[in-house]
Amino acid sequence: MDTIASLFSFITTPVSWVIVQFHTVFGAIFGPNTGWAWGLSIVSLVILIRICLIPLFVKQIKATRAMQTLQPEMKKIQERYKNDKQRQSEEMMKLYKESGTNPLSSCLPILAQSPFFFALYHVLNGIASGQTIGVINQSLLESARQAHIFGAPLAAKFKDSADTIHALNASVTDVRIVTVVMIVMMSASQFYTQRQLMTKNVDTTVKTPFMQQQKMLMYVFPIMFAVFGINFPVGVLIYWLTTNVWTMGQQMYVIHNNPTPGSKAQAAYLERLTKHVTQHGKVRRRSEKTIVKAIVAKGRDRNEFERKFINGLTKAGLAAQTDGTVVNSESPVLAQAEDGTTAATATAARRQQPKRQTKAQRQSGTTKQPGEAEGPSLEKSDDEPQDVKPAAAKQPQKPGSGTRSKAQSGQRKGGPQRPKSPSKK
Repeated sequence: MDTIASLFSFITTPVSWVIVQFHTVFGAIFGPNTGWAWGLSIVSLVILIRICLIPLFVKQIKATRAMQTLQPEMKKIQERYKNDKQRQSEEMMKLYKESGTNPLSSCLPILAQSPFFFALYHVLNGIASGQTIGVINQSLLESARQAHIFGAPLAAKFKDSADTIHALNASVTDVRIVTVVMIVMMSASQFYTQRQLMTKNVDTTVKTPFMQQQKMLMYVFPIMFAVFGINFPVGVLIYWLTTNVWTMGQQMYVIHNNPTPGSKAQAAYLERLTKHVTQHGKVRRRSEKTIVKAIVAKGRDRNEFERKFINGLTKAGLAAQTDGTVVNSESPVLAQAEDGTTAATATAARRQQPKRQTKAQRQSGTTKQPGEAEGPSLEKSDDEPQDVKPAAAKQPQKPGSGTRSKAQSGQRKGGPQRPKSPSKK
């Protein structure tokens, strides 16, 4: 570990300078020789580094999403060229080039903060051995050696001998208890972060070897932290515990606001978004507009949760637009529906449906279309003769009497009537 840390000695001076600046601030509050002043200086160093690495974290998320999208194609290539590893590698590289993805992009945040991690290890190792390093002079060195976190010096390790720990004015029991607790917390935070990624933010509809690798890493990383943690100084454990907690919170934020399509997190997110949009009738944030825009652009390729979201808006009388906004489906703005039609077209089709016919219209065989001229008015006109008498009112007949009388008299219901035969006298 010391050999690896020495490779990053070029960054030791900037790291030590940042720690000293934070120590000046916290030393004025808690005292220059306290563990809180030096511990919070290390925590602030982590926060500063992680803020600077946010662009790389965003790139990591995009690369991970792109790799998840390519998993079905990668599986096909592996099955097609399973006996030709060279051709398989060539096809994989061709797929990465065509899609513009890079498998190493998901490791960028870890690779980027590795120099700072080893530089801090080099600084703390110098404090433990009593050597000035970077901008830490003799007075700061003595102050750092007196700083303790819950009774454990910042430069102490789990495997240090009793003489080394006593030289730092501490007991072996305090050092080992503090280091074990920090190692357990560090491993637990890493395990929870990886488990949260696997159980909530993975597309469960696609089963690929990538998921098995992530599941394996979920158990491997905590074990690695536990093994290497006993060789880290307390100050480095503070650094790594802080960065794990930051990663866990950052991952929770991403899963909550920008989940992977097809995952359980997306189902929960779209359910919350549907409830909000139906209540307020609009999309509130730019990130939500981006997600709605992506769902609309998929068309028939939407997954189950995305189709449920579109159908929920339709039931509420709303329609998602191509720009990510949501409008009333009765408005003249064209809104894409699930079948590819528009809201205006669907509304017009509903309005052009024929009205239901009455019983009298069905019996007469005529249907009055919308806009058809009305029949003759019942009002008297000036040209109508005034001596026309109204027709006599029909007498009520018994059921079936009219039909029976016509049948007995030999008359037909319609058409030309048959002449009556002369009666015989």
